Amino acid sequence: MRWKSGFAFALLFAGALPAAAQEPASKTLDQLAPQIDRLFAKYQADQHIPGLVYGVVQDGKLAYVKGVGVQSLTDNSPVTPDSLFRIASMTKAFTALAILKLRDDGRLRLDDLAEDHIPEMKGWTYPTSDSPRIRIRDLLQHVAGFVTDDPWGDRQQVLPQEDFTKMIAAGVPFSRVPQSQHEYSNFGYALLGRIIANASGMTYAGYVRQAILTPLGMTASGFDVTKAPKARYALGYRWENGRWSPEPEMADGAFNAMGGLQVSANDYAKWVAFLLSAWPARDDADAGPVKRSTVREIAQGLNFVSVTNRTGASGADACELSSAYGMGWRVAQDCDLGLTLAHGGGYPGYGSHVMLMPDHGVGVFALSNRTYAGPSAPAWDTAVAMDRAGLLEPRTVPVSPAVAEAYAAAKAAYAAGNLDPLQGRLAMNFLMDRSAENWAAELAALKEEVGECPADEPLAPLGAMSTAFRLDCEKGKLDGVLLLAPTTPATIQALRLRVVPLDKE
Repeated sequence: MRWKSGFAFALLFAGALPAAAQEPASKTLDQLAPQIDRLFAKYQADQHIPGLVYGVVQDGKLAYVKGVGVQSLTDNSPVTPDSLFRIASMTKAFTALAILKLRDDGRLRLDDLAEDHIPEMKGWTYPTSDSPRIRIRDLLQHVAGFVTDDPWGDRQQVLPQEDFTKMIAAGVPFSRVPQSQHEYSNFGYALLGRIIANASGMTYAGYVRQAILTPLGMTASGFDVTKAPKARYALGYRWENGRWSPEPEMADGAFNAMGGLQVSANDYAKWVAFLLSAWPARDDADAGPVKRSTVREIAQGLNFVSVTNRTGASGADACELSSAYGMGWRVAQDCDLGLTLAHGGGYPGYGSHVMLMPDHGVGVFALSNRTYAGPSAPAWDTAVAMDRAGLLEPRTVPVSPAVAEAYAAAKAAYAAGNLDPLQGRLAMNFLMDRSAENWAAELAALKEEVGECPADEPLAPLGAMSTAFRLDCEKGKLDGVLLLAPTTPATIQALRLRVVPLDKE
């Protein structure tokens, strides 16, 4: 039985138990590749992109990668998995994880005031007398009160560090009171870069290289694009007046923490694989370079949730998503794909997108060399195509001994037609919520409709303290959910049963 993410739990207790999803006929990724290629080929043509590279990371490796078009219109050199692209705002994920690693190492706290690490901020004038002062956490999640600055911020990449210091000291106008609303800010992530430098005693780029890039073997990646091998350099272009024009190369500068990283597909896949390896939580060795629990922390969208549509062709018909900004990622729950972490990158000369599906251990990314041509739609359409092809296997949640024992007792209660098999296993609320007599009446009514239930399908645990289940009965099926209480020993706080409609079997 294939349950779709954590939404099953909410639906169960709302009284709308989902039937087991119809399993698609599984394909291999190689069989799906022509469909993926068509998605990106159409996007490349529609968006007038000289070249792009896209990849699928699955089971800890780059399972599929393809370069199309050219990395340079001057010599028509083809894009390859080793071509180097600026990833723009996808850099923010590296910045966020660098902050969290410094937190782990005791160099800072997320609730530290940013001005404690950047003294030039101490003289700022806040918009109201009751404005909270900006914390590091606020910068990570774009709630510091700064104005959205995508076009302006993108051009600040080359700003010298000393000029950035003067800019900070001069203060900034606020768009709103800090911590009152989410508003995306490149300036805020540039401040995080300064915090990383001050807390580590290194340059921002130097710390990210030492703490993340080098340990992951991302030897081709870096921030100083002027030193990148020209034979592999995907030059950036804009599409204007019906033709391509080269964008100016932007050297490493003070805003590098918000968008300056350059990577190849082969290198970037190592980053994606590392992030995905943090799920699920487990007992085996934690090899780093950042703790698995810290990586999982990036998925905590703790501020201002919005409702949005899935990106791509399926968005209009798919379930709406609850979305929030985590730490360098846009985090959403998708009723088909489960937990998703995504981020785009738009930059003079470049556009990029990445989306992770930690519930399945799969990531999709794409890099292009045309201004603001972020291939988000084909990336998400690839993920949906993989799901429909049966290629997104959910991570198995183990059945805990407590759940297994309680489930066996619940089945015995159904067979007996009363709660006697549950004696000593019920939480104090259970019989307060419904009497034993009413339970006996419900069980009798269910048996009248579907008969005995001698068989069942594999449990679908929703955690170590709950499970969804399906019973195969003589005249139909029963769906149910079992929820344990936080007691020692564990006891049953809720049991729900529902006849599956014939058209849902």
